[in-house]
Order: sequence, then structure tokens, then C-alpha cells
Amino acid sequence: MPERESDDERLNRNLDQLLQELRVVLPGVQVLFAFLLAVPFSSRFGDVDDFERDVYFIALLLAALSIVLLMAPSIQHRILFRREQKPYLVNLGNTLTIAGMTALALAIVLSLVLVAHFLFGPGAAWAAGGIAFSAFALLWYALPIERRITNRDPDHERPPRGS
Repeated sequence: MPERESDDERLNRNLDQLLQELRVVLPGVQVLFAFLLAVPFSSRFGDVDDFERDVYFIALLLAALSIVLLMAPSIQHRILFRREQKPYLVNLGNTLTIAGMTALALAIVLSLVLVAHFLFGPGAAWAAGGIAFSAFALLWYALPIERRITNRDPDHERPPRGS
């Protein structure tokens, strides 16, 4: 039987996993934010209607909020380094990461709505937004939440049924 990890080892592993996940996500949100920052300077941005301008600005704000939330655990880790704050960092980092990913998902959905509305009109915007929102809701939230509810002992994987 494998030896159980200590609380300190578990905290170190959890913090390492959190920071690694942020390293994977941050380049994507930074690219989206850079794209959104450049959009108003394109020659066709003057052709957008009020709805598209509003959607654009909300997507830009959500992308910026996502960056703030997703980078917060790293700067907090640096500021609190060697201050015995790992439980705090892991718990708050988890919450900030979920909030940051939520802001990112909404920024992506609205970016798709903006492009679809500009290129094809309201029907395509609703379809693109609905499909993207549904995909995020299912894959990022519903599936892991369902798994969390049905797997009540997170430290031990349940054996397959019938074993």
C-alpha cells in the first residue's frame, strides 16, 4: 500500500499544480487580451454598431479581469514566500483561478458573439455565443461539478463498480 503524503507534502503538491495550471492558461488569455486591445485600431472598427461596441468593451474588461485574477496567485506567492502561508495560498489561489477562468470563458464567448455579429448578423451571434457558452458550461463546470458531487472522498479514487 502506498505511503500517504504529509499535509506539508500535499500543500506543496497542490501549490505546484495550481501554479503549473496558471502557466498553461495565462498565455492564452494574454493573446486574447492583446487581440482585443488591437481591435479598435483596425480600419473596420468604425463600422461596428452600438451593440458590437458594447459587446467588445465588456469582452475587453472580462479579459483584463481574467488576467488580474489568474496572475494574483503568483504575485501573492512571491509576496508571502517563506511566511508559512501555503494553506491560504492554495485555497485563495483555487478560488481566484476558478473566477479567472470564468471571466476568461465569458470573454471568449463575447468575442465570438462580436465576430459572428459583425460578419453574419444577430442569428449567427446568438448561435456562436450559445454554442460556446454551452461548451464551457458543460466541459468546464457541469462535468467536474458532477464528478465532485459523486466522488465524495477526493483523496481516494473509488474502485470501478463491479470490482
